[in-house]
Amino acid sequence: MNYISKSGIVFFILIGVLGLNAHDSQAQQILVPIVGNTWVVNNTSDKIDHKGMHQWQDPASVLSTFFKVNKAGFVEVSVLGSVAEGKSKIMFSLNEQSISVDLANTKIDTINVGRFNINETGYQQLSIRGLSKSATDFANISGLLLEGTAIDSSTVYVKDDFYWGRRGPSVHLKYEVPQNAGEVVWFYNEITVSKGEDVEGSYFMANGFAEGYFGIQVYSAEERRILFSVWSPYKTDDPGAIPDEYKIIMLGKGENVYTGEFGNEGSGGQSFLRYMWQADNTYRFLLKGEPAENNSTDYTAYFYAPELEKWLLIASFRRPKTSTYLKRLHSFLENFITETGHVRRKLYYSNQWVYDTNNQWHELTEAIFTADATARKGARLDYFGGAEGNKFFLENCGFFNMPLEIGSKLIRQASGTPPVVDFSSLPH
Repeated sequence: MNYISKSGIVFFILIGVLGLNAHDSQAQQILVPIVGNTWVVNNTSDKIDHKGMHQWQDPASVLSTFFKVNKAGFVEVSVLGSVAEGKSKIMFSLNEQSISVDLANTKIDTINVGRFNINETGYQQLSIRGLSKSATDFANISGLLLEGTAIDSSTVYVKDDFYWGRRGPSVHLKYEVPQNAGEVVWFYNEITVSKGEDVEGSYFMANGFAEGYFGIQVYSAEERRILFSVWSPYKTDDPGAIPDEYKIIMLGKGENVYTGEFGNEGSGGQSFLRYMWQADNTYRFLLKGEPAENNSTDYTAYFYAPELEKWLLIASFRRPKTSTYLKRLHSFLENFITETGHVRRKLYYSNQWVYDTNNQWHELTEAIFTADATARKGARLDYFGGAEGNKFFLENCGFFNMPLEIGSKLIRQASGTPPVVDFSSLPH
């Protein structure tokens, strides 16, 4: 929360410096804050934070600012920045055009860069490089001022909620359970992440339900996880504030599985297995949910590891003050690391089935595509989903130019062959 608040303060300070009206939808001059729209794209030690780009020292760093235009024309670029001391030469590049400027002002000021032609609509990538410096840092850059015939009130960029804007839009599949199905006890799904799409910070969530979620993460460059979480019925972002009678109870867990609590986006019980799953392999997910004693519900998650050729128990949780079978089945794709919010990623979902209280399998071949608030308010439009043959897919981040209309119905080809699962042999 502090991060977002500071970002907003910086943004409105910049607006005051330039005399712009943040709510003037007709303005042909826009201020694009570095904090919400720029990334260091080549993984150097330099980082962008709520102040923008400062302590910029690495000559190898390439900064890229993204914005989307809906008409061709030109854009006149100015930079809002300063140097701590001395003089720096900075190069700005857009659509194979480059302009270099000298920065010598030690107080924040607006420095004109020059004019760039935009021949095609869609997302634009304006790159910034440091060419030379006489001090330790190249420059402090807070924002870019854009105006010209290609810029109007429909130009897309992240104006606020910079933390979420930097993470990028999350996208979801809401599965439609056939009307002739009974109560859903088991939910089966498969996912495949192609090589190169396994971007750090990705959560490829397979089996989502009304009270939690289950999937795989690229947690870091060195660590990958199988993650299963269940929300507490007590609404809070602080797990320490949950009364005992509302706490999620762990009933059991698999070997080497960590269990604990989570917060910040609701609170509840969390479990994960550190497991280096591989791109291009298909992984299976099986989730059970059914009412238990004393107005509670038990949820159990299993992961099939093809490398080990067996089902693994992740964890079993009991949620109090809840009596239900599995509802609101869904999948999603999200990025949880702001530094990789500019990198495109995609995965495939296949072979969705549910097993009901009548001991029957039912195939799920229809889904509704949805997206989060970052997408719905138009802050970022790099989101997509669809069906290819017998698979659904989701795609986000990377500033591509083909958003799918939120609420679109997707239909994949049916396989007609339910999964072979011996429930009695699953680990307990």
